[in-house]
This record gives sequence, structure tokens and C-alpha cells, in this order.
Amino acid sequence: MVATDLLTLGIIAGAGSLPRRIADRCVAQGRKFHLLLLDGHADPTLHAGLPFQTVRLGAAGEMFERMRQAGCQEVVFAGKVERPSWRALRPDWRATKFIAEFALKADKGDNALMAAIVATCETEGFKVRAPAELLGDTHLAPGPLGRLSPDGSQRDDIQIGIRVARAIGRLDIGHAVVIQAGLVLGVEAVEGTDRLIERCGALRHDGIGPVLVKLRKPQQEIRADPPTIGPATVACAAAAGFSGIAIEAGSTLIIDSEATVAEADRLGLFLLAVEAPE
Repeated sequence: MVATDLLTLGIIAGAGSLPRRIADRCVAQGRKFHLLLLDGHADPTLHAGLPFQTVRLGAAGEMFERMRQAGCQEVVFAGKVERPSWRALRPDWRATKFIAEFALKADKGDNALMAAIVATCETEGFKVRAPAELLGDTHLAPGPLGRLSPDGSQRDDIQIGIRVARAIGRLDIGHAVVIQAGLVLGVEAVEGTDRLIERCGALRHDGIGPVLVKLRKPQQEIRADPPTIGPATVACAAAAGFSGIAIEAGSTLIIDSEATVAEADRLGLFLLAVEAPE
């Protein structure tokens, strides 16, 4: 039975399993949805059994038109999308208009870009929803999420990581930092969290492994780019010799929280939700 009190949702899908989880939630709710896979980013095999269309990232006008034809009133951005060069984007007329408007802005960081995309969607008549809101996963409480907890030195590293992550976040650089024994091994920039982990794994010292600290940016547009982790993040951190991960309570999206916590327990990493002052 279709839930008539829920608006039709457009799902603009990038890489990873998050778009599929949102679509499956819609199915469970009896909610109508229209799934648009971004060509070269989303993996069609992850969406087997669901109706979907494929669209280029630069074809903004086509995206809006397809969602209107499907009766979408709300839209969600889900999954990772690598930021392309403007030339590789091959923008259509609507994307070209957006690029021209964005080029006039002083701030051209990732969060500024996401905020501009959200504003454009709302100008086109679509309400933008946060993935966590749709999944009913918005109340991550502080504390250990699995069996393990950080010790005193790891908690010291977490506090350093919080200060550094807040600083790079204010500059719209990235979400995450890696700390070991009081030293900053690396900060996240355009490469993303997994590559940050891999890079810092090669820099780690003997002793207790590094800690990943991942927070929202103070000015974060969480509807389009929430700080996110999942089982793959935990597996990557374990492979790089990390001892644990600290994420921000109340604002981090965990993709399949049960599987993520179970993976952390299995691999011997602590997973901690922290309160992070501004």
C-alpha cells in the first residue's frame, strides 16, 4: 500500500550503499520515489531490483525535469560524489547557469558548493531532505558504540583531534583528522576519508595505533554532505593499523549502524561518539 501522507522523493545517488538504504526505506514505508543514478559515480549493481534511471552529473536540467515528471516534491543527495573539474562536468544549460552564479561567490569550498546546490534545488521547487532524517537516524548519543572504549592516551588524542577538526572545518577543508600520540598525522582534504586513512597508515609509529576523528564542519550543510562512516570506514582503519574512531554525536551519519559497530568489535577498534564544542 502506498503511503499517501508521504511526499514523492527524488533520490540523487552517488557511490556506496546509502542511496539503496534510502530507497529500501521508501519501499518499506510504501513511499513513492524516483531513483537517479549519477553516471560514473553510482554502481548500478547495488540497485538491482529497483527501478532507476541514469543521468550525468552535469545534466542538471535533465535531473530536474525527470524528477518533475515523476511527481517528486522532495529530494535527497545520497552517496559519495567525486568533485569533477568544470571541463569534465560537461554542463548543460542549467548547470552552466549554476556554475556562472557560483563563480561569483568568494567562498568556493565544498560546503559552499553544497549549500549552493541545495539552494538551487529549492529554487526549482524541491524540498531538500537530509539522509539521516529519512532513515530516522538523527539521535546518535555520546558514548561508546561497541564493546571497546579508548584509554587515557587515546582520549587525549581525541581531544586534540576535535580541536584540529574544528579548525579545518571552519576553513571548509575537510571533516576528519588522524592523531597518534599527540601528533597530527594528517588532515582530510579533497581526497576523502578513506584515502586519508590509507595515507596516515603509512605514517603511523609503533605503539597504540592512530585515532580517526571525524566531525561536521561548523557551517555544515548536512542535507547534502553529512559526515558519514560505515563498515568500509572501519575496515579501512583497521587495515591501516588504527586503534579507533571518534565521531560527533548528533550529526554523524552511520551507514548501517549495526553492521558498523559489529565490524569495529570484530576488528578490535573502539567506536566512540563524542560531544564536540564549537
